[in-house]
Amino acid sequence: MTWFERPLAELAARFRDGTNDPRDLAEQVIDRHTRHGEALNAYKTWDADKIRAQARATHQAFAAGYDLGPMQGMPVSVKDLYGVPGWPTFAGTPRQLPAKWETPGPVVTALRDQLAVVTGKTHTVEFAIGTLGTNSHWGTPRNPWDAEHHRVSGGSSAGAGVSLWEGSAFLALGTDTAGSVRAPASYTGTVGLKTTINRWSTAGIQPLSSLLDTAGTLTRSVADAIFAFRVIDPPTRHDPTTLDRLLATTDIGSIRLGVCDRTMWDDCSPGVAEATKTAIDELAKAGADTRETAVSQVTEILEMQRTGSFAAPEFMAFLTRELPEWRETIDPAVAARFEQAAQMTAAEYMTRLHRRNELIAAARSSFDDVDVLVSPTIPNTPPRLEDVADVAKHQAETVRSLRNTSVASMLEWCAITIPVGLDDAGMPVGLQLMAPRDADQKLLAIALACEQVLGTAQERLGTPPLVQ
Repeated sequence: MTWFERPLAELAARFRDGTNDPRDLAEQVIDRHTRHGEALNAYKTWDADKIRAQARATHQAFAAGYDLGPMQGMPVSVKDLYGVPGWPTFAGTPRQLPAKWETPGPVVTALRDQLAVVTGKTHTVEFAIGTLGTNSHWGTPRNPWDAEHHRVSGGSSAGAGVSLWEGSAFLALGTDTAGSVRAPASYTGTVGLKTTINRWSTAGIQPLSSLLDTAGTLTRSVADAIFAFRVIDPPTRHDPTTLDRLLATTDIGSIRLGVCDRTMWDDCSPGVAEATKTAIDELAKAGADTRETAVSQVTEILEMQRTGSFAAPEFMAFLTRELPEWRETIDPAVAARFEQAAQMTAAEYMTRLHRRNELIAAARSSFDDVDVLVSPTIPNTPPRLEDVADVAKHQAETVRSLRNTSVASMLEWCAITIPVGLDDAGMPVGLQLMAPRDADQKLLAIALACEQVLGTAQERLGTPPLVQ
C-alpha cells in the first residue's frame, strides 16, 4: 500500500511509532506535484520550500516528544479564500487581496495548532461565485478523470478535489455556499462535507453570503472526513462521546434512507441517475431501509434559487464596501451573476427571506420518518471546458449543477457527498446524503456505514487516468 492509499488514522499512527517520517511524506507530496501539477493546475500558490520547512518542524516536534494532535505532519491544501499567514490570498481574482485576508480563522488555526503541513492555496472560481470551477484569470483546474478532454473539476473549490488525487494533499479545505464543496467532490470522485451553517466559523474566509456560507472539507474517504472533523469541529459544539457512540451503533441495517422525489432525479446526464440508484439498491440489499420521500418545499426552493439567490446581493454589498476596485476585472461569467443582484429590490429581498424562513420551518418534518435524504449530488456530467466558454452556456450549466446541492444549503441542512460510480462519460457520480441542521455527527456515522458497504473512492472507481 502506498502513502496515498493509507487512511489519515493509519498515517498518524505510523508517524507516532516511527514507521514513517513527515519529512519523507513531504518529499513524496512534492514529487507528486512535480509530476502532475502542470497538467492538473490545482494550485494558485505552491511553495516546496515552505512544505519542507513545515515538515521539518513537525519532525522536530515529534523528536522532542511533542504530540500536538492527530493532524501533526498531515498535508493539507487550502482553498484560496482562507487566510493563512505567509500565503497570499487572491480569491480567484487577478491580484492579491489586502493583507488582512491572510489572517487565519478558527478552521485554519485548528489545523495549524496541530502542525498540519499546508501544501498550498488551491484555485477557486473568482470570489467563489460558480460551481463549475472555471477561472479565466489563472486557468481552470483539470478533472483528472478524462485523459482526452479538459473537463472542469467543479467549484467553487475548484482545485480541492484535484489536489487529493494529485497526491499533494490528504485533506482539502473548501467552502460551500450552494454546493461549492459537494460539486468538486462529486465531479472528482472524492468525499465532500458541507457542515451545518454556523457550526464552523467562517471568520478568516473571504465571504460570499452570511446566510449560506459554510466551511467544509474534501477527503479521500468518509473515514478521513471523520478524522478531520474531530480536529476542526469547535469544542463548544463537539461532543466526542456522542460521535463515538454514533459510530459504534450505526450500521447499515439501522439506517432509514429517504429517496428524494423525482425533481432531484430528472434531467440527469446519462448514467448519473443510474449509478446513484445502483448504489442505493446495494445499500438496501445490505439492510438499509429505503423509501420514497417527498419534500414538498423542494420545488419552491429551486425556483427561488433559479430566479436569484441571496448570495448575489449580499456579495455585491460586500464588494462595494470592501473591494470596490476589484469590480473592474471581474470575469464575464461571474459578472453575469451580478445582474440578478442589481434587479432585486430591498423589499423583494426581505420578502424572499421571510418566505425562506417559512420553508425551513416546514421542511423539518421531512426527517420525521427517515434519518437522511438521498439524491444524486450533481445531475450533470462535468462539462468540457470548451463547451462552457460561452457565457450563456456557462450560466445554464451552472444553474443545472446547483440544482440538488442548493436544497440543503437553502434549508440549512448539513450534507455530504460520497463517490458511488461513473457515468456514461466515465466521470464520477456522487450520492448526496442530507440531514437536519446540527445532525453533522449522525450524518458522518451514516455516511461511514454506507462507505463500508460501497467501498472507498479508490475501491469503487479506481484511479483517475491522469494520475496513474
